[in-house]
Amino acid sequence: MKLSDHLKMATSSLLSHKLRSGLTMLGIMIGNASVISMVAVGEGARQATAEQFQALGPNVLFVGLSSTRVRRTLSSEAKPLLLEDAEAMGKLIPDLTHISPEIHVNQLISYQDKVLNNSIVGTTPDYLTVRYHEIEQGRFINNIDVQRNKRVVVLGAEITKKLFKNKNPIGQQIRIKNNSFEVIGTLAKKGSLFDSNQDNKVVVPITTAQHQLRGWKSPYGIPLNTIALLAKDQKSVDTVKFQVQNLMLLRHGTTRENDIKIFSQNSLLNMAEKTNTGLKQMLGAIAIISLLVGGIGIMNIMLVSVKERTEEIGLKKSLGATPKDILGQFILESILLATCGSIVGIGVGLGGVIIADIFFSLSTSFSLPYIIISVGVSGSVGLFFGVFPAQQAAKLDPIIALKNY
Repeated sequence: MKLSDHLKMATSSLLSHKLRSGLTMLGIMIGNASVISMVAVGEGARQATAEQFQALGPNVLFVGLSSTRVRRTLSSEAKPLLLEDAEAMGKLIPDLTHISPEIHVNQLISYQDKVLNNSIVGTTPDYLTVRYHEIEQGRFINNIDVQRNKRVVVLGAEITKKLFKNKNPIGQQIRIKNNSFEVIGTLAKKGSLFDSNQDNKVVVPITTAQHQLRGWKSPYGIPLNTIALLAKDQKSVDTVKFQVQNLMLLRHGTTRENDIKIFSQNSLLNMAEKTNTGLKQMLGAIAIISLLVGGIGIMNIMLVSVKERTEEIGLKKSLGATPKDILGQFILESILLATCGSIVGIGVGLGGVIIADIFFSLSTSFSLPYIIISVGVSGSVGLFFGVFPAQQAAKLDPIIALKNY
């Protein structure tokens, strides 16, 4: 019997029991919808993460203290991260081009009747280069501002809009912790980075932040929250990381490497990739379970179908159909059920992802190879779980099958 004949009979048989066929495909549909959704969201998240890390800059490193070390620092048991550490890095590590020591404090900011509670960054002129910011209006803080503890401020795009709307902010006076600060510049719009709004920044000279805004001091010097570093190129990042680690261990009198945390773009990206891989594996396991459940459902329904169609099988055999013909028809029905369920599931998955992308602004990315693999795996599931019922049908004795016909 030709394959086209098998296909016609298999299609006719499935269409004659539409509801049963639809319910049988449900498990396969759910499995494929899960696979497509998982891959689309996972790939979208991976690409979005990679783009955000690229926005950090491939040569940027961040130096900080472990949470344990920070607690010991606050209780005066250990040295904090210091401005002198940043200065030592600049003198002793030749592969560094820019260094941005940073202090982070939260203070009330006001202009006329507008009051905001915002994070303020105290830093140096290198911050603009290391953090890949650009000036929209005015200028950034300079070395004279830092040396003289000047009350000057540079505002992010969103803060500028909140305080001044369409008014020119340059030269205006805003109040921070009841001190008057002159707005000398604004930063160009940059967007969000890992749920951190880059346009919500308020930048002042690091000395001003320490002496006029921060509420605590250290006997060792000016304490920092973090130090951002810019290596001369991507090849030198690992070398710089090693040298900074050793310098910090030496300066802070500790042999515990875990006290010092140094993150590069690659290390942060690897951490994000591990998290993303774990999520994809979990969702993949759910999809596999759904496909297996769908396969078992196909096998059960096909066994029931063999029982119901005993007379039909006996009649076909008496008219010359071989066991191979019966086997082929039932296997083809199983494959058709699984493949159709797969196609419908893929459509549901794609539709759900598109809707989520439109209404919830999820980052998604479709992958054609995964779609093809999904259909292929579903067909294989249909083949695997359809073999046993098909063998049962092929083994039927035509005389026994027709005794009640």
